[in-house]
Amino acid sequence: MNKVKAIISSLRLRTLPLSLAGIVMGIFLAVADYRVKPLSIVFLVLTAVFLQILANLSNELGDVLKGTDTELRQGPQYGLNGGGLSISEMKILVGVFVGLSAVSGVLMIAFSAFGSLFSIEGLCFLMLLVAAIGAAMRYTLGRNPYGYRALGDIYVFLFFGLATVLGGYFLCAGEIADAKLLLPAACIGLFSVGVLNVNNIRDAKTDSATRRTVAILLGPKWSRVYQTALIIAGWACALIYCSLRMTDIWNYLFVVTAPLFIIHLLMVWKRQDKALDPALPILVTSSFLFACLMGFGFIHFLL
Repeated sequence: MNKVKAIISSLRLRTLPLSLAGIVMGIFLAVADYRVKPLSIVFLVLTAVFLQILANLSNELGDVLKGTDTELRQGPQYGLNGGGLSISEMKILVGVFVGLSAVSGVLMIAFSAFGSLFSIEGLCFLMLLVAAIGAAMRYTLGRNPYGYRALGDIYVFLFFGLATVLGGYFLCAGEIADAKLLLPAACIGLFSVGVLNVNNIRDAKTDSATRRTVAILLGPKWSRVYQTALIIAGWACALIYCSLRMTDIWNYLFVVTAPLFIIHLLMVWKRQDKALDPALPILVTSSFLFACLMGFGFIHFLL
């Protein structure tokens, strides 16, 4: 049972709503415009979940191998850094989720709107799948991980924002005819970067010995200014998109989540180090609810 608990803790299930936020947004917006195959939604969600877990496991393994996670770490202890799993066991888990991500990803493409692995669209998504698996692993793993060179924010924006929303929409719809979709994609990407930034603010003191992050480069004050800018810019993207595409007042349903984002920012400005940890699930949950409500606002007429 202790081993099972260690594995579950390393999966970091509380992060899953973040990976699903962009997928949910893309699916809802596609459903508002097209008829979508149910199986394409199923495998799209499964692939996003597997990739997020793969990223979590790889992140923990990389930090332990590089000596970043020590007893001084401000964040929670998981299976490997808490002593419940060995390095070899963690490597096996990483391999399992590489396989699950690959199989689910192939099925996702096979059941997509274009429905063929060997079409131009299918081959492009196969390459994107390989890139997503690599990005999930390379944040802290490998000889020159991008998460140790203050590049994590860029990768998170691209893969958790643009790739999930636009990719999810394209897989469901078979086309992207409207460039305005970049706005909701950027919105989720900015919120996702915000989650990473809060994590890096919390761990800045211990991370500074082995890695560089944007939070370390900016310092305590400006990393919080950066966090505030990310949230405000994300909201601006969503509001602009809804104003451009507005069909009725339901499109603005997501505004009810505003108090959660305000609570998050107040915590970021008032708390330090380990006390910042509760700000992470608040932003993850807020982003997921935001995506669900914004998406629902465009499909409510179908119910």
